[in-house]
Amino acid sequence: MARRRAVTVALDGYGAEQGFEVLAEGARLAAADGIGVRVFGPQRALGLDGIEGIEVVQTADHISNDEEPVPAVRTKKEASVVRAARDVAEGDSAAMVSCGSTGATMAAATFGLRRLKGVKRPALAVQLPVPGKPVLFLDVGANVEVRAQHLVQFAFLGSAFSAAVLDVKDPSIGLLTVGEESGKGREEVVEAHRLLSEAPGINFVGNVEGRDLPAGKTDVVVTDGFTGNVSLKLLEGTAKTVAAAVGDAARSNPVAAAGGLLLKPALNGLRRELHPDTTGGAILLGLRGIAVVGHGSSGAEGIANAVRLAARCAEVDAVGRTAALINNAKQ
Repeated sequence: MARRRAVTVALDGYGAEQGFEVLAEGARLAAADGIGVRVFGPQRALGLDGIEGIEVVQTADHISNDEEPVPAVRTKKEASVVRAARDVAEGDSAAMVSCGSTGATMAAATFGLRRLKGVKRPALAVQLPVPGKPVLFLDVGANVEVRAQHLVQFAFLGSAFSAAVLDVKDPSIGLLTVGEESGKGREEVVEAHRLLSEAPGINFVGNVEGRDLPAGKTDVVVTDGFTGNVSLKLLEGTAKTVAAAVGDAARSNPVAAAGGLLLKPALNGLRRELHPDTTGGAILLGLRGIAVVGHGSSGAEGIANAVRLAARCAEVDAVGRTAALINNAKQ
């Protein structure tokens, strides 16, 4: 008997830097968990025919990283990421995932799925590679320049997602700036602090600094897209460098190697926890549908986790719960 698929996710079949085989394996792993996957890509190259729970929709066109995202999305109606977004808009899939061009994915999702009522700008949110607890960080690239009202709305979007998808009760919200005092930072950050301090229905605890990100001081951290993207890449690079340095130290001499063998299970667990593949990708919050932006460099497990993240967002009605919180905030 065929396994019942609770949720179907539209997956862009192009864009994975490690190739079609890795993307296909990621789709297989997600399908093995009971998630339906509709892949928009080249049928022959993907080699997914006959896999239970997976449907390949033959698609020859795609949008590369070299193309200007908005014009490409507007003109290439049959591109894989555009078709994936349309699949969600038409109700054939519950969510979309792409590991291709971030700009094209955001444009296709924004045009195809549209913003929630009252949302001025969608924000790209990601779970930070912080051991021990989920920390949601936004915006990490959708909005380079923001106003205070945008930062406030990001806080509400992040709070709703953290509660709905990450199961965090009454998420604490921090505003990233250069000091803990309320008057520290650019004008829009200071104003956002004032507005959030007065806003009902949200657990705003004040400013946080860069050093607080890896410590997980708050459940949600809010900033502009430029600062967020730079900070995220710094954290990912630091985690990778530290993990490599620990591995080198553990092999540096016979005594260290013996200790390294004892620590290997714990270190492997920590390495997995810090790896970007573990979180699956970033989600574009503030839309009427679910869109996950996976890492272009994702391995099969990273792609599967991006699909799993999208499916979970659909299962817990992350969009509906976000809309409810935004509406409550306006009352």
